[in-house]
Amino acid sequence: MNDEAQVTVGDYLHGLILRSSEIESFLNALTRLAVHELSEHGEEVMCGITLLRHRRAGTVASSSLEAQKLDELQYRFKDGPCLCAARTQALVHVPDLEAETKWPEYARILLAEGIHSVLAVPFHLEQGDHAALNLYSTEAHGFTVQKMHLAQGYAAQASQAFAIALRLARHQETAADALEAMKSRTTIDLAVGMIMGQNNCSQDEAVKILKSASSSRNIKLRDIAEAMVKQKDPEGATTHFENPR
Repeated sequence: MNDEAQVTVGDYLHGLILRSSEIESFLNALTRLAVHELSEHGEEVMCGITLLRHRRAGTVASSSLEAQKLDELQYRFKDGPCLCAARTQALVHVPDLEAETKWPEYARILLAEGIHSVLAVPFHLEQGDHAALNLYSTEAHGFTVQKMHLAQGYAAQASQAFAIALRLARHQETAADALEAMKSRTTIDLAVGMIMGQNNCSQDEAVKILKSASSSRNIKLRDIAEAMVKQKDPEGATTHFENPR
């Protein structure tokens, strides 16, 4: 592909980022673009994107159900070209699955599915997130040097948007965890206050009473506190960080 065409693809990817309200839409469009640009007459290319987060692997986008199925085969073996590329942050190319020796059982299954070559290109993300663009061809030696450079260009241009989306997701998860912790603390504090009033005791004594009730009934501390609070207020406890009803 010439420089002018590469600029056009780059502009198209940036346009996808701006037009996609969700990262999933953007990544699915990226897989379809890769399939369109890398397939040739008589050859079918399929594409998926593997994400490794929290020690778990999953396909976050794919050009088709068949591509997703091919990705999931690797998760069954817990290894393969795409998982290797994501973990090592290095391109992995299997030009001919008939001659593959590193993942023989995986190669045998892909050959039965009509796949003869695989290319896996890592995204460059941050903070422990790892991902790879997974490409499958029905032809042996289906990925030329030019196609490999093109696929690497797609991953490089998409990495920034992907990293930003994952960063936002982490912030949302952290905020949700913090809010949940505040809710638990608020509920427990209210229950302790109720016990202090009912038993005319100190805060430390009230906490001991609540913990004893939790232990003897084999109920989580927050759950038993929440039950006490709801006896007084069916709406339950809220925090100042929640939206008003």
